[in-house]
Amino acid sequence: MDGGSRGFFLTAPRHRFFLLDRDRERSEVHRDGDYHRAVHVWIYSESTGELLLQRRADCKDSWPGQWDISSAGHISAGDSSLFSAQRELEEELGINLPVDAFELIFVFLQECVINNGTYTNNEYNDVYLVTTLTPIPLEAFTLQESEVSAVRYMRCDEYKSCLEKESREYVPYDVNGQYGKLFSIIEERYKDNTESRSLTLQKQMNRYAPIHLEPDLTSLSEGDREALGYILKAAIVIDDIFYEQVWNSNKMLRDWLKGHSESSSFNKLKWAYYSINKSPWSCLDENKAFLSTADSAVKLLTNATKLVSGWKGIEYRAAFPLNKLPGANFYPPDMDKAEFELWKSKLTDKEQKDATGFFSVIKRHDSLSSSSLTQSDGSDQTMTKDDLFIVPYSKEYRSSLEKSAELLEKASACSDSPCLKNLLRTKANAFLSNDYYESDIAWMELDSNIDLTIGPYETYEDGLFSYKATFEAFVGIRDDTATSQVKLFGDQLQDLEKNLPMDNIFKSDSISAAPIRVINLLYNSGDVKGPQTIAFNLPNDERIVNERGTSMVMLKNISEAKFKHILKPIADACIREEQKEYVDFEPYYTHIVCHECCHGIGPHSITLPSGKKSTVRMELQEFHSALEEAKADIVGLWALNFLIKKGLLPKSLSQSMYVSFLAGCFRSIRFGLEEAHGKGQALQFNWLYEKGALVLHSDGKFSVDFTKVEEAVESLSREILTIQAKGDKHSAQSLLQSRATLTQPLRVALEKIEHMQVPVDIAPIFGTANKLLANI
Repeated sequence: MDGGSRGFFLTAPRHRFFLLDRDRERSEVHRDGDYHRAVHVWIYSESTGELLLQRRADCKDSWPGQWDISSAGHISAGDSSLFSAQRELEEELGINLPVDAFELIFVFLQECVINNGTYTNNEYNDVYLVTTLTPIPLEAFTLQESEVSAVRYMRCDEYKSCLEKESREYVPYDVNGQYGKLFSIIEERYKDNTESRSLTLQKQMNRYAPIHLEPDLTSLSEGDREALGYILKAAIVIDDIFYEQVWNSNKMLRDWLKGHSESSSFNKLKWAYYSINKSPWSCLDENKAFLSTADSAVKLLTNATKLVSGWKGIEYRAAFPLNKLPGANFYPPDMDKAEFELWKSKLTDKEQKDATGFFSVIKRHDSLSSSSLTQSDGSDQTMTKDDLFIVPYSKEYRSSLEKSAELLEKASACSDSPCLKNLLRTKANAFLSNDYYESDIAWMELDSNIDLTIGPYETYEDGLFSYKATFEAFVGIRDDTATSQVKLFGDQLQDLEKNLPMDNIFKSDSISAAPIRVINLLYNSGDVKGPQTIAFNLPNDERIVNERGTSMVMLKNISEAKFKHILKPIADACIREEQKEYVDFEPYYTHIVCHECCHGIGPHSITLPSGKKSTVRMELQEFHSALEEAKADIVGLWALNFLIKKGLLPKSLSQSMYVSFLAGCFRSIRFGLEEAHGKGQALQFNWLYEKGALVLHSDGKFSVDFTKVEEAVESLSREILTIQAKGDKHSAQSLLQSRATLTQPLRVALEKIEHMQVPVDIAPIFGTANKLLANI
């Protein structure tokens, strides 16, 4: 274990650093002052407000006999940070804790010289907090004599005071500097601020307008009504999978908050806002945590230490990071992009395809308790502790997928619709086989009064690479009249592709007509958190897109609710009086249709300058989702103008579509710039504003300059399409970083909307679906 002195925060090392055992021995690192990595682990007792301290052994070459961190140590070559934290606790104190007990609260650089200049400590420390309900009995510890001579608990404020006074009994830390964050985090979590937090949560809740969804079911046959019950049950199971995909302890936190929701009004608010976000991070606040580990679920470990008579074991809070993990629960929490790329480079072509595919998770061997894994073929594969490996969804979520598949098979047996029966059967098979090709074709061919989308599709949650798909379910009732009205758009895709504002070499001559289905939403689950989906274009599998194109589903009752409760009030707040009349549901909804169509045109599978075949998603990685949403939006405007000029759409849309789009910009940007749609919308607004197509007037309201907007839309369409066609990640990053920002004009608009207390989005209440489920 190594203690510290002065230091400062960093998010990433700026020096060349060594990992012990592979590059250099520990003594050499401290002799020469090499930068290296280590972990600090603090154990905090909630009930007493105390931190566990250990007294360093007298034989230590640094700070012997002084009181220090609960546990700490170097990160050895080949070990992950979390594994090192677990290892140090077990070796030094005899405590064996699972990964979800460790909360990474900050990273800290220690730089100091002691022992008359013979010992230099330049250490990047991952600082972890373990939160227990009560102190661990001192007799439960098994101390490593070469490292630790004693342990004791001490109140946080008393310990901080001793450090401030630079008492020689304690290893020094500058608590008035950055290391003081340890104490400020604990103090903030446990101060009595229930009233303040309740007001904040209520304000956050008020940004969502509750909407009752009760679509008409009279068009359904008796068999389809019976099938619908099983479909809704399967959709509930999908929700469980999505919770697990977001964060490894998310389902446990959900159940804990729900179980305690009736104990106080504050807990009821926590549960209500958690239910909207489906995680402890607020979608509308750049994924800022609205809960902390202090609000989290309690777990009991009876065998984490040696047995103590009369003590039941360690009760700890399941920790979650203050910052949402960019890789969600698809990758090990301490894996970064560089580690993944290095590991991937050593895989075979097939393994690389699996590793970057939609339907697998990446695990780290040292996060498992066993040193041997049973493979899908029944064989055992022993791995070193730093190995990453691939697990298909069909195995990772086997229990839930088997349950959902069984329900879909029962629904298939009941349904009167051949198309629906086929979709239900093939989707059930896909859940078990991990091969979604046949079921996605069946989904594209669906022609049924019940419209169902269920399975892993969108990749927004994978903030590292946009590789991994999340599970979702949308259950709706088809609107035949509205569906017939939008057929035009799907039929025009090849002509739109042919005329796209990009070089002809990048265009495809095999775009399929895109079927469009308009539905009224009955129920949704899975990856539908925060702002509600109004339409989607699927599948995302490039094989099917190239062979068959895509299909679109429009959620008409959701679009109507958002227009009425959000877009019209935004227009009243932000659009100049003379252009308010242009804000109407028809151009708003028509652009949504065209947005979804434009996901199906433009570059998807591409050829790089090297001649290598690839896809836009693979090349742009974490920038793909935001840029693709921006493309669909801005090319959608270009496409509407193109269809108007061809005489296929009324000229009345030629101005109203731009003004309705402007009002829609402000709506989407309120989702936050961490969200793909919000980021893409900010990019578009700022580009058009810079080109003079959007104008901010002295009264703080906006208008469209109709003489400039057409050219500005075409120039941005060309920019994005060309970046995608070239797979130019650097240009994608540059475009988003320079334009997808909260500029002053946007701040003006958002302040006006906030002042008028316009809802940001809607929170659906599934009245009809809940009645059906209650009667099953």
